[in-house]
Amino acid sequence: MPTTTWNRHHVLSLADFTAAEYNTVLQTAASFQEVLSRRTKKVPTLQGQVVANLFFESSTRTRSSFELAAKRLSADTLNFAAATSSMTKGETILDTAKTYLAMGTDIMVVRHREAGVPNAIAAEMDRLGVKVSVLNAGDGQHEHPSQALLDLFTICTLIDPASPRLELLKGKKIAIVGDILHSRVARSNIWSLIASGAEVHLAAPPTLLPKLFAEYILDEVGGRNQDFVISSSPTHHSPLPIPQLFLHWQLQPALQNADFVMTLRLQKERMTDHLLPSLREYHQLFGITRTKLQLCKPNVKVLHPGPVNRGVEISSELMDDPEFSLIQSQVTSGVAVRMALLYLLGSGKA
Repeated sequence: MPTTTWNRHHVLSLADFTAAEYNTVLQTAASFQEVLSRRTKKVPTLQGQVVANLFFESSTRTRSSFELAAKRLSADTLNFAAATSSMTKGETILDTAKTYLAMGTDIMVVRHREAGVPNAIAAEMDRLGVKVSVLNAGDGQHEHPSQALLDLFTICTLIDPASPRLELLKGKKIAIVGDILHSRVARSNIWSLIASGAEVHLAAPPTLLPKLFAEYILDEVGGRNQDFVISSSPTHHSPLPIPQLFLHWQLQPALQNADFVMTLRLQKERMTDHLLPSLREYHQLFGITRTKLQLCKPNVKVLHPGPVNRGVEISSELMDDPEFSLIQSQVTSGVAVRMALLYLLGSGKA
């Protein structure tokens, strides 16, 4: 397994990931994908280590994927559920984390509805001087690194199954459509796709893609990369391979000649205001259908991180169409990618 370019103790964000780190994850995941195709799908690489899944927020795909990934690596797993935990009796998040630390946990996979919780737990582990790694499995409206990495892996393996690597997306047009304002998946995907040299187009109603989002991205990326350009004009294109981000309040310019379309769930549980007139109108304007995909490249593929609101973000027939949909491939890729992340974090603990 390629670990020579991996020195991270935690995976909390993709904002500062290097190209070498992306490629290490992709190559390691490809190795584990081969393992998962065998009759015996288990390897002893993390035998004797403990992976604790601290999910303070509900999840199906991410939690099950991490649990299966840990078991495929022969790690012991502990699963936390807030509703049946001592938190109902007043225990704090950090005390909960320290309880799992006392049980011998080596890696904590943390998901929380509030941004910054995985960082706070990681900081506490570092303060205590222990070798526990923390992996962000989604925090509020901040980030969801493993989802973006599995999206990246899904696309790269489609292009080159034998050798998935970041440079395969250089110059590709990728549209991200939907509830971008509330999406941690979108933020993580922006970092990975910018790093690849792809041309990223965000499309949503103004209430779900406000100008402040552009300012946030510009502050985050512009400070590190002076070549970075944001444009809200559908006709303005600067020469590639300068990473670019385009913002659209209409769907058509984002889909025009797109190679890939990522559609996002409307996160009604995070919406505090009435941001949309109706779900029916949203689907009419921004829902992805076969008809709308005619604007894209002929071999366009569609992704969705799940769970899906059928008939809202994407039509049911398109979601189930293997000619266009990569949604099931994303779920399958998730196990290999999360095996890779757990392996990379845990390989130095043996």
